[in-house]
Amino acid sequence: MHDHWLRQQLEAHHRESFGWAMACCGRDPQRAEDVLQRTYLKVLEGKARYDAGAKFKTWLFAVIRNTARDEKRRELLRHIGLMRYEAHAGAIRNADGDSAGESLDRSHVRAVFVEALAKLPARQRETMQLVFYHDMSLSEAAGVMGVSLGSARTHYDRGKQALRTLLRSRGIE
Repeated sequence: MHDHWLRQQLEAHHRESFGWAMACCGRDPQRAEDVLQRTYLKVLEGKARYDAGAKFKTWLFAVIRNTARDEKRRELLRHIGLMRYEAHAGAIRNADGDSAGESLDRSHVRAVFVEALAKLPARQRETMQLVFYHDMSLSEAAGVMGVSLGSARTHYDRGKQALRTLLRSRGIE
């Protein structure tokens, strides 16, 4: 595949790719940037090869998803190693992640929605994010996730129902 064409495609899909990377990285912008950079390197170095039979965006989102999953595994292994070291050294750390809450009604609804989305099982959450946030069809979402169309449809339907239930339980219709 021509390097110039790949670069053009990556640039054309960068904004959406970053959004998907954010979704794959628990909304952590630093992790999303790292995953996206690793993804772009894989693509440009030929470690991830584009099959011209697939839609580029669908293929790219699958590479981002796999890269994020691999990065999460590496992070977990580093964390386990750090925990062992801290236990051995007798170090105790306390990390607080306080953030200021927003009082606007719209912000509250959005926060409740994001919280509800995070509570969905992984496959349901991914399907919902790909369809709603990234304007993919169920078929394209299935391709990104590496599942059949029927499976994607099931995850989508169950995800919508679970979101409705979670939002209603929080007083949002």
